[in-house]
Amino acid sequence: MKTLYLECAMGAAGDMLMAALYELLDDREGFLRTMNSLGLPGVEVRAEPSSTAGIAGTHMRVLIRGEEEGEPQGHAHSHGHDHDHEHSHAHAGPGEIAAQIDALPLPEEVRRRARAVYDRIAQAEAKAHGCPVGDVHFHEVGALDAVADVTGVCYAMYLLGADTICASPVHVGSGTVRCAHGVMPVPAPATAFLLEGVPIYGGAVRGELCTPTGAALLREFASSFGPMPAMVPEKTGVGVGMKQFEQANCVRAFLGEAFAAPKPASAAEASSAGSAAQGTSGGALCSPASEANGEICELVCNLDDMTPEALAFASARLLELGALDVYLTPGTMKKGRPGHVLTVLCEPSREAELARLILLHTATIGLRVRRCAKYFLTPGSSTAQTPWGPVRIKTAEGFGVKKCKAEFEDAAAIARETGVPLSDVEEAALCGKFSPCGEK
Repeated sequence: MKTLYLECAMGAAGDMLMAALYELLDDREGFLRTMNSLGLPGVEVRAEPSSTAGIAGTHMRVLIRGEEEGEPQGHAHSHGHDHDHEHSHAHAGPGEIAAQIDALPLPEEVRRRARAVYDRIAQAEAKAHGCPVGDVHFHEVGALDAVADVTGVCYAMYLLGADTICASPVHVGSGTVRCAHGVMPVPAPATAFLLEGVPIYGGAVRGELCTPTGAALLREFASSFGPMPAMVPEKTGVGVGMKQFEQANCVRAFLGEAFAAPKPASAAEASSAGSAAQGTSGGALCSPASEANGEICELVCNLDDMTPEALAFASARLLELGALDVYLTPGTMKKGRPGHVLTVLCEPSREAELARLILLHTATIGLRVRRCAKYFLTPGSSTAQTPWGPVRIKTAEGFGVKKCKAEFEDAAAIARETGVPLSDVEEAALCGKFSPCGEK
């Protein structure tokens, strides 16, 4: 199972998380090309080598019309904190941010995650200021640099395709921070609300180490917080902050495979293995390991007293709240009533959370849970050039199998604009000299 662990010993912020994940990517240049072609006005994302306390890593610079985030912008509402990011002084409401994200030329999964991050921030800000969510106006986190940070992290997570994401307890810093509303204690009120239920700690480091954006991203992606799980690391990414401290100011990301120690053989198994081993020479025998590369949790319940509208709403909410997939199967319930079987797929670490959400958003009073091994292909993406323009390609590979599929929205947009049949656009993206897979 592909596992991603985030070490937040010096807190977390959007640019540091993006830099750490960037170092884990196979196609770093492709990531930067995509980020710099999103159409965010005046935004340029640069990955620059950096170091902190002797540790080499990457600092992700987000420039707005040539100025790095955190540089003076001539606005009366300054916001300085120890990571020096999320500081451009634009104001935007949740609806404006959502519309901006929806317009980005990225996979729907990335846009959905980015919207969810801002939804979390809006709810926390509303709670902190005692106002409805609709009255929230983002200051620093609504700026273009923060939109780039959030989008970049969501896109990098999508490209990495980890099965399980977990994080360390979060160092929040100490003291105070100046923001658009004045001088606030650390952690800032919105950050504190976002980190409810998460293990956090302070310390001697003065300043804001975990920003609202960093907190929201951790809550959106991390399914658990605690010590590093047993894993076999394959890559390590280091995202370096701008400020220098006595200790390394960075977020580290570890990507690898979960490690499960082999279970001790029972007496019967040991006896059977011993018998099978007679007449062989050298080497220890062990039971063959499963070839499955992941695990998934399946939550199921029967529903016969919900309207179609209510079922559709519940299914959509479960997807928005973190389910991997949700589907309904028609069936006949007790007393011959027509109904539906609701199936929800999720990561094993989120079983209890999704079970509670199913009980909350549906009429059921109970459900069944199954844990299953799963076989899946590792997702990826690339871009193919067609005679009518670029089309993103979704790829999947593993077990000796490779698949490519044109991104429907890209192909459909070209078909609408040019009048070319959709099938021709898709074929041009996948076949012949336009094929990124190199196969006809």
